[in-house]
Amino acid sequence: MIDTSHAYRTRSGSNHDAASVRLHWYVEVALVLGFYVVYSAVRNQFGSASVHPAQAFSNALHVIHIERALDLFVEVRIQETFLGWRPFMQLWNVFYGTFHFVVTTAVMILLFRRAPARYRRWRTVLGFTTALALVGFSLFPLMPPRLLGDFGAFGGHSLQYRFIDSLADFGGLWSFSSGGMKSLSNQYAAMPSLHVAWATWCALAIWPLLRHRWSRALFFVYPFVTLFAVVVTANHYWLDGLGGLIALSLGIALALCTSGVASRLRTRWDRHRADEAAALEPSADWASDPVPTG
Repeated sequence: MIDTSHAYRTRSGSNHDAASVRLHWYVEVALVLGFYVVYSAVRNQFGSASVHPAQAFSNALHVIHIERALDLFVEVRIQETFLGWRPFMQLWNVFYGTFHFVVTTAVMILLFRRAPARYRRWRTVLGFTTALALVGFSLFPLMPPRLLGDFGAFGGHSLQYRFIDSLADFGGLWSFSSGGMKSLSNQYAAMPSLHVAWATWCALAIWPLLRHRWSRALFFVYPFVTLFAVVVTANHYWLDGLGGLIALSLGIALALCTSGVASRLRTRWDRHRADEAAALEPSADWASDPVPTG
């Protein structure tokens, strides 16, 4: 059995290093909210109202072609298996619409309170991952499976898809068709799947703090359960989930790079300040000279 608490202390440098990190909750809340406002504005700038359905549909065909080439275009079969069970589908609609934010927020709060040094590092990872997802949304607008039924014959294609928009048919806590959601939200922001990326982030970020087998089991299966949720509700292809993992991996790499650069800059700055302080101190010879008395 691996002592994850020891591994965490090693990666953190020391308990003193973790304790020396000073974070203010109101600053962190402002940073998170500010980032999410900017993220939402940029994402919606490339929303479904600004993207021609033909482009999103064409990209969906590319994704389906890849999955079929791998003999893994299984999304239709997975959803059809559970369509006859209405409460089950409603459960996953609620899961899709809530856990994405609730679990991620809970993990961030727990990290902030119990491991501030780790919180700061993984907060940066989450920021980079989400920013990279924006790049994917803008460069590769993708029609999710739930919308393919309306565009089965789009552009002369005779393809027919049997996906059901489970949120519209079975209901949940919210709807893409309610109010201005349909026009403001980016319904083609499917690749990569931030649901899968954030769920995996949660598991990796919180893992060293978990002390019980049941909690480790829950967070181990959480990304897989999330992948099932986004597929069974027809909000994503499984390939979107893979895209989410790639975005998370790149986010970790970028966070490590920036952390290394920041560490070197702090070291140079501390050395510079130490040199300046030493230059201002009186020399030992001067201090030992007798003071003239007239």
